[in-house]
Amino acid sequence: MSPPSRLEHFERLVAQQPGNALFRFSLAQALIAAGRGVEAVPHLEICAASRSDWMMARILLGKELLHAGRKAEARPVLEEALRLAIDQHHEDPERELRALLQAC
Repeated sequence: MSPPSRLEHFERLVAQQPGNALFRFSLAQALIAAGRGVEAVPHLEICAASRSDWMMARILLGKELLHAGRKAEARPVLEEALRLAIDQHHEDPERELRALLQAC
């Protein structure tokens, strides 16, 4: 029997510990990597809600909302991620977020 895929691994962990935001974030990343970004959105929403300073959860959430054509929902998420990138002195994410916001 082959070992579980990364996606299967984190699906199991989230099923066992649904309140664990780090497991949810890893599951969301695995879903995105598998081309199932729409399914990642609720997990990323939980992650973003769990910590007010979690920039990466907001970046991924905003990107997935954009990919789903939900620009009006993506904009405030990306704006908050930009504020966090600036506050946390993350220059590369700041540049990326500015470009994404121009596309909204």
